[in-house]
Amino acid sequence: MYDTRPGLNSQRLVNLMRQAVKRCELQLDNLSVLTEAATGAYAVTPVVAAIAGAKKVFAFTRTTRYGTVEGVKALTQQLAEIAGLGDRIEFISEKTPDIVNQADIITNSGHLRPINAEMIGWMKPNAVIGLMYEAWEFRPEDVDLVSCRLKGIQVVGVNERHPAVDVFSFLGIMAVKQLLDAGVSVYTSNLLLLCDNPFRQFIEHGLVQVGATVDSVDSLVAASIDKNYDAIIVALQPRIEPILTANDAAAIAKQWPGTLVAQYWGDIDRTAFIAQKIPLFPEIEPKPGHMGILPSAVGPEPIVRLQTGGLKAAEVIWRQANQQASGWEFVQLL
Repeated sequence: MYDTRPGLNSQRLVNLMRQAVKRCELQLDNLSVLTEAATGAYAVTPVVAAIAGAKKVFAFTRTTRYGTVEGVKALTQQLAEIAGLGDRIEFISEKTPDIVNQADIITNSGHLRPINAEMIGWMKPNAVIGLMYEAWEFRPEDVDLVSCRLKGIQVVGVNERHPAVDVFSFLGIMAVKQLLDAGVSVYTSNLLLLCDNPFRQFIEHGLVQVGATVDSVDSLVAASIDKNYDAIIVALQPRIEPILTANDAAAIAKQWPGTLVAQYWGDIDRTAFIAQKIPLFPEIEPKPGHMGILPSAVGPEPIVRLQTGGLKAAEVIWRQANQQASGWEFVQLL
């Protein structure tokens, strides 16, 4: 399933990548990068690394429900050729000790996950793993941190709120997009935002800017039961157990019957919500710990910014380890 929206045309993607590399002052000269090649906006990551001067980019790809290996290679190669860097990227279909050991920077991208003890054992001692999200969002199943610490491998999150990255400013647009797709107009809508993390002010601002009335609380028990809501947006940091339980589903069904529950981020007990006949969106349950709407849903801009910022954070830590430190404002350490 390829993203054929005209806003993702190859020349525009290359333009966005060049702008992002310049903004972040990403400099990967003489470094080798191991990342993924994927579909849609996620095809940009290896090309960003190449534009930033990486001497070698290993792009791991595989066939998924989103596209075939051949299709991903063709898209990535097209981007690289437009950028004049067609010879910098080597596509791989498996993670091997030889390739992993060559990488100075390894991204925590979907195809490469999980980065387990075996893979960490193949890494060179000064390799850096870039999470491609903020450190507080860390998912333990993504990277074996114990093995990283035993070997001295540094794992770094990106400061998504840095002005050169500024991915958080898209969070409100994403909430608007999710609600529109669910059939809620947002404009003139009364919304309840459940959010206990730094997403809160950005989501709320985006919704208010398009004419919604928003009540923001950090838990369901703090919500007013004297108001009617068109939708409840769940943006609570995931935990081991669901952040909204059967008791919460019963409370919502009683206090706000017919109100849509938009699962933006945070796992909920969907079986209980369905039993209470609570309208849910998205209809397909997100993977545990993952968002119910991807940044790419609103266009390639947030993905280009995020991937470039993630590579920059990893570059900063690599340079620090090699006594060339700069740009600490991009970095969030675990």
